[in-house]
Amino acid sequence: MKAKLIFGFHAVTARIRHDASTIEEIYIDASRHDRRMGDLLRAAKTANVRLIHVDDQRLDAMVGTRRHQGVVARAGELSLARNLAELIDAIEGPPLLLLLDGVTDPHNLGACLRVADGAGAHAILAPKDRAVGLNATASKVASGAADTVPYITVTNLARAMRELKEHDIWLTGTADDAEQSLYDVSYTVGTAFVMGSEGEGMRRLTREHCDRLVSLPMMGSVESLNVSVASGICLYEARRQRIAAAHS
Repeated sequence: MKAKLIFGFHAVTARIRHDASTIEEIYIDASRHDRRMGDLLRAAKTANVRLIHVDDQRLDAMVGTRRHQGVVARAGELSLARNLAELIDAIEGPPLLLLLDGVTDPHNLGACLRVADGAGAHAILAPKDRAVGLNATASKVASGAADTVPYITVTNLARAMRELKEHDIWLTGTADDAEQSLYDVSYTVGTAFVMGSEGEGMRRLTREHCDRLVSLPMMGSVESLNVSVASGICLYEARRQRIAAAHS
């Protein structure tokens, strides 16, 4: 089981809560004695996780940033779906997915994971190339969602989109020039929202593989929204529709 580093109170605490057996050890800043650190120490000791007291400089060197909050864990991978076939087999009911085409900012990826978890999305898919990958920064921003939402990378995004269509999953791309609004379409069937990169949007081939395009109504002076904000709006609209359908 390949180990990786996760850091920050939210990410490490979430991993302890979700599956402490995957944590090899937790490195903590020996100079911190506040309540937040005390809560984490108690949770780690209850879960029988090994604790190593180090100085702040060592933590900086481990993760390459000072934003670790004094806690870094070395942990193995969780048993989430690792590829598209595993994912499809594990989903019960109509899938709800998020496809990210070329998102390269780890903060955006982490925020997308967080909203995907909140909205109950089954996974995030992204190409292996032209994408940031699930690094330590993305995991920290995700505040534990990297441990609950599968992040699946594919070699060929267009091929993966065709495979999703074969499983009756409608590909809904977001574009400013779309004729339909987000609120004009039903998402109670299997749905995958397709989001473009931070600056360029969806690539031409990605756009051509979408079944439909929708736009988010923009009522103010800004032209577009951050990809994680747009993802949250779309995913929660799908969740709202599905809750309403279940109670009708």
